[in-house]
Amino acid sequence: MNLPDYVEARRRTKSKVDIEMYSNDIKGIGIGKTYHIKTYGCQMNEHDSENIKAILEELGFTYCEDYESSDLVLLNTCSIRENAHNKAFGMLGRLKHLKESSNPNLIVGLCGCMAQEEGVVKEIISKYKWVNFVFGTHNLHRLPYLLNENFKSNKSEIEVFSYEGNIIEGMPVKRDSKYKAFVNIIYGCDKFCTYCIVPFTRGKQRSRLKEDIISEVEQLVRDGYQEVTLLGQNVNAYGKDLELGYGMEELLEEVSKTNIPRIRFVTSHPWDFTDGMIDVIAKHKNIMPAIHLPVQSGSSSVLKLMGRRYSKEDYLTLFSKIKEKIPNVSISTDIIVGFPSETEEDFKETVELCHFCKFDNAFTFIYSPRENTAAAKLKDDTPLRVKEQRLNQLNDVVNKYFLENNKKLIGEYVPVLVEGISDKKNELYGYTDTNKLINFKGDESLIGKIVRVKVTDAKTWSLDGELDER
Repeated sequence: MNLPDYVEARRRTKSKVDIEMYSNDIKGIGIGKTYHIKTYGCQMNEHDSENIKAILEELGFTYCEDYESSDLVLLNTCSIRENAHNKAFGMLGRLKHLKESSNPNLIVGLCGCMAQEEGVVKEIISKYKWVNFVFGTHNLHRLPYLLNENFKSNKSEIEVFSYEGNIIEGMPVKRDSKYKAFVNIIYGCDKFCTYCIVPFTRGKQRSRLKEDIISEVEQLVRDGYQEVTLLGQNVNAYGKDLELGYGMEELLEEVSKTNIPRIRFVTSHPWDFTDGMIDVIAKHKNIMPAIHLPVQSGSSSVLKLMGRRYSKEDYLTLFSKIKEKIPNVSISTDIIVGFPSETEEDFKETVELCHFCKFDNAFTFIYSPRENTAAAKLKDDTPLRVKEQRLNQLNDVVNKYFLENNKKLIGEYVPVLVEGISDKKNELYGYTDTNKLINFKGDESLIGKIVRVKVTDAKTWSLDGELDER
């Protein structure tokens, strides 16, 4: 049994990151069994689930849409906010009932960022002893061995490593889309923003070699993929740990040369967003003009307490550079309200920043204290009702600009990667180069292609359009 340890998880050294090749000599243990996976959280978790699906099917498991009918249910969890915690524990409660009432042989596993938290694993051990296995973010590749041990011993297997982390190449992957793909470029984070638990759950910054990334993208091109999203907790820090003289701007340049039609990347930290990156994005048409640039707060004093390493003025300078140099760029952001010590004046500064930036999208949240983070120790005396009022006021402001920006596109022709059929309208849907959802009528044969669409109407969260058949 290996349990998570926050002291070890925080440790950062200059020790060399080992690159290991995935291997698995466990065969056939899933033949005749079905599995279901529930994924919570970010795109990194979504991509981890794509690896997990491939590993399970390599073992002989077959995917099942209905978790209640599955032989194995795995929860791939997120720890970024309390709401994600509650959802995962709520699902464990339903699985316990299922196991007791109708499926006593159900195999239940928990993995992802929650598994890297000391408090969570202690709670699993004390209150959820029936959970079959738990593993963390560093040993996803060991899933076959954990399952095999559980099958042989019928005892709970907990294997969570709290260390800086290595890189595992050659992991199998079962991608959710035939047209869009996630590609990891950097793991972990060394920023230690005071509210964020990710540096503890994902380890230190460690970049994949450029050659391995380019090779993966080139294979995606050969397989007919239209879009790649380069992933990392802080993609802009790519290459800093390698000290080989190339970083994110050089990587973007190289990925662009593969001629994959669309390139995106998430998530960016403003601290590491260089002028060189802006120039590369502006230069290459296949790097999409859509940038997610979390600000978190419009108050410099709150940003300092958050450990964000930039001021409001720094952010606005960067924002303006991006707007000036990249034609038709859309910028989205993340904002936290109710951070400990946030005053009404601090909040007003956040609102003013939003009036200036007029973001194309924003993910807004009430501050959620995370176990063992520095911010969790700060005095938080703002009543919840005040935080909720601030969130509602902020949402009114940002939603106004979402709609205004979308309305500016009416009458414009936009490139759209068609992804499928809309559940609500029985129309095709896809995303523009600026990452806006659009619905339009068209033949199913267009799915997976990039087409030209005229925007005919705009809503806060989506666009309507007509296919340009010229």
